[in-house]
Amino acid sequence: GLRWVCVMLLVEIPWASRVWALPFLSVLAPSERYAAKRGRRHKKITEWAWQLLLVVRRWYPQRQIVAVADRAYASLKLLDRCRKLSDPITFITRLRLDAALYEPAPPRRPGQLGRPRLKGERLPNLSVVAQDPTTLWKPTTIANWYGSGERTVEIASQTAVWYSTGLFAVPISWVLIRDPDGGVKTQALLCTDLKADPRKIVGWFGRRWQLDVTFQGGRSD
Repeated sequence: GLRWVCVMLLVEIPWASRVWALPFLSVLAPSERYAAKRGRRHKKITEWAWQLLLVVRRWYPQRQIVAVADRAYASLKLLDRCRKLSDPITFITRLRLDAALYEPAPPRRPGQLGRPRLKGERLPNLSVVAQDPTTLWKPTTIANWYGSGERTVEIASQTAVWYSTGLFAVPISWVLIRDPDGGVKTQALLCTDLKADPRKIVGWFGRRWQLDVTFQGGRSD
């Protein structure tokens, strides 16, 4: 049971009509039990991911980098680090429907004392937003929906601050995705680029499915 954290380049191959995930940087991430048995400090996979992303950023200091990962990497600390780089890395991952989202902190008044606020008022959970009849849904066509080809879904999007007590307050753009046919449960994504087009966010995340295909093909070989 070896666990690897891999960075892959998601490349669209026109003649193949698909996206290929090409691994180019990997690191072995021992489990917490493995570290405990050997008296070593355990490093979380989000810490390994941060180190790998820093390497890629050093290799390409001016290139736009969009990192797409599954929910295991939905770490406030990791997201905050990526967005605070001098050349930020855009991070996209899943977001829990019950994540604590808030309005941005109100501007400070002249002469106001005390520490600056990290967030504003609490917003409804995305599970509530998904059921709200006033939520505005927009049909969007996704080129590669979990490997099943072109698919039309409905999306709703807004910006918010994701915060957890004692951790970081991270501004995000969230996207709710609803399958009008009911074949897939409603899910949410987050993106650290507040100006990113929601359709691009969904399209970028849809490419992540190719990572699983790469791992499956590697095991079968």
